[in-house]
Amino acid sequence: MKLERIGFFGLGLIGGSIAKTIKQISPGSVLIATASHAETVAEAYEAGVIENEEPLPLSDFADCDLIFLCAPVLTNIRAMEELAALPLKENVCITDVGSVKGQMHEAAKRLSLTKNFIGGHPMAGSEKTGFANASTTLLENAYYLLTPEADVPKSQVKAFVSLVKSIGCIPLVLDSHTHDLSTAGISHLPHIIAAGLVNFVQRKDDADETMKRIAAGGFKDITRIASSSPEMWESILLSNREAVLSLLSDYTGILSEIREKIEAADGDAIREFFRTAKDYRDSLTVRGKNRSMIFELFCDLDDKEGQIALTTTILAISHINLKNIGILHNREYEQGVLHIEFYDAASLERAAELLKSYGYTIYLR
Repeated sequence: MKLERIGFFGLGLIGGSIAKTIKQISPGSVLIATASHAETVAEAYEAGVIENEEPLPLSDFADCDLIFLCAPVLTNIRAMEELAALPLKENVCITDVGSVKGQMHEAAKRLSLTKNFIGGHPMAGSEKTGFANASTTLLENAYYLLTPEADVPKSQVKAFVSLVKSIGCIPLVLDSHTHDLSTAGISHLPHIIAAGLVNFVQRKDDADETMKRIAAGGFKDITRIASSSPEMWESILLSNREAVLSLLSDYTGILSEIREKIEAADGDAIREFFRTAKDYRDSLTVRGKNRSMIFELFCDLDDKEGQIALTTTILAISHINLKNIGILHNREYEQGVLHIEFYDAASLERAAELLKSYGYTIYLR
């Protein structure tokens, strides 16, 4: 896939991180961009990432080899409609970075762009937004889901997979329906649950805000993602309505089941409800088996040979024992590439300070 001229429609956290990474691995590529805020474009220009100092019209994207649509889904569709009216290069690849794919593929079919469209979804991000928070480490070892149309040339798909690998991601090719149902289950529904729980507690709290005052541990862990952008989630849920509504119905059914078990005072059934959840949760990667107390940190990591070994050596020399260590491949609304667990709070505190002294960026939560 040619990387001579690449267009970015939007330069937020994800789009900005992709642009920065491509510029780093392919400094000879010409990157151009437009964004809803002129300051964003100016910031990217001053950083040496793109060639234009002011937002460009999409007509300037006509001779691009690769175009990234990095705005909300409905905005991306409007951009695709404008692109479809241009004399684009025959083999141009158009892709997006959103967490919903169905509507994008429908638009590609309607606009006769199926041979050029490869849906994309880098599973990385955080509550922080904007180009200022974009980085070349954000995407490292993150899953990058791809949903190419059936008539995209295999050589084009292969080339895009290679590009995804070159920016440090792990590509997974899916069909758009499987993608939307899967992301609804592991991302969209959890955000609804988190926001719903926060709204519920706010409404049920007393005048002295007792619940808010004592909120800690579990409540803060499960509701952290409720701090995400309301505008973004409006767009996501309206774009993936069918899958989300289907899973919401199934989820409320599970709540009804546990309610019935509690009403019946069925201890065995209640214990089994939590046991199956615990077993599945404990089977997830980079998570330890004893979850009663968690002493963990997350840190950015250069995608270079031996970096994990170097990190563990730094800790070992200082006699800090590790409980668990692993790479986070799905980092949507997470920060840090490397996840490290310790046996106690003292070890966690010592490790955080030690790694900071070596220049690591540390995230604690």
